[in-house]
Amino acid sequence: MNKFRLLLAALAVAFLAACATGGGGSTTPPAPAQAAVDDYAIGVDDVVQVSVWRNPELGITVPVRPDGRISVPLIGDVMAGGRTPAQVSADIQEKLAAYVRDPQVAVILTDLRSHEYLSRVRVTGAVRQPISIPYRQGMTVLDAVLAAGGVNEFAAPDRSSLYRKSEGQTTSYAVRLDKIINRGDLSTNFTVAPGDVITVPERAF
Repeated sequence: MNKFRLLLAALAVAFLAACATGGGGSTTPPAPAQAAVDDYAIGVDDVVQVSVWRNPELGITVPVRPDGRISVPLIGDVMAGGRTPAQVSADIQEKLAAYVRDPQVAVILTDLRSHEYLSRVRVTGAVRQPISIPYRQGMTVLDAVLAAGGVNEFAAPDRSSLYRKSEGQTTSYAVRLDKIINRGDLSTNFTVAPGDVITVPERAF
């Protein structure tokens, strides 16, 4: 009886794991989708949220000043401009250690207002209206393509590509738009990052 119960428990765990990984949400490219966002250099007027675990009174949500700095309770000014959220988080964490025991700091970009050109997402090729739209958190390939009016009658949607530049190199990811739109297969409905370009080619006649 104990073996039977253990078997049932193992099957239940396997089923829940499959549901968690196989749901209908969007996915990210194999390597760097989130990394590209994490590597974003904070700019003037960007709004950042600083949270300190177990110390909510130290949390702030502020725009980056023209001098590139933000003011953090207890430690004062911290340079944010030109740095990634992870770098700012590490700096704040190190300085807070003089006042708070083992501080755990998170820095999140809540509003991208700088680098207006770099932080846009572009859709080109065989779409109804090629566009350049502001990046927003959680945006997917499908969101961007729908904003462009969808594909046109000349498109080869399953040969679409997502292009991402990181550290001076451009990487492309295959996007199966036909499967996303007509079959509900979201396996290539990647989460986009600032600066991404989505290209839909035309069919070969």
